[in-house]
Amino acid sequence: MGIKWVWGCFLPCLTLLVRAFHLVNGQDVYYPVANLSSSWPNNPYPHHYVDSDDRTVVMPILLRKTSTDASFVCGFYCNYDCNYYLFAVLMFPNSSNQTIRFPKVVWSANRNIPVQANATVQLTQGGDLILREVDGTVVWSTNTPGKSVVGLNLTETGNLVLFDSNDASVWQSFDHPTDNLVPE
Repeated sequence: MGIKWVWGCFLPCLTLLVRAFHLVNGQDVYYPVANLSSSWPNNPYPHHYVDSDDRTVVMPILLRKTSTDASFVCGFYCNYDCNYYLFAVLMFPNSSNQTIRFPKVVWSANRNIPVQANATVQLTQGGDLILREVDGTVVWSTNTPGKSVVGLNLTETGNLVLFDSNDASVWQSFDHPTDNLVPE
């Protein structure tokens, strides 16, 4: 009975420890798709963000690893002091040590209206992707309610796409370019 008790306590603790180690190192944690009724707060706490060598801070929502030289992340982004954030898609060079180094903005929703910490991005049940400031003010939206959206995808080319049940694009960031880098 003693060994069963030890294993009963030890294994769950070991599982939690392994999962925590996995999250700390950020190894193979790629999630390029999100479903309706998802919400992502911009919480700038150490376990929610990636701090790059160039003092860029990214709070990932979607990640897409590619087989090419670069991968993509969609989330909240800030540089240096982090008083304000963009909701953006960033491209970063693939590296062997699983780090996000020197990300470059490919597209941003709110380039002229950055948000504060604790702003929120929400993929509503109605299929609209909305960026809200801390006080609830809508800063940006895809304006896609009622268009049969079933999910959000970050593609291998860095295109942020709202798609329907047939996997057809309803809205995509490439149709709404900003003054940022566009991959070839």
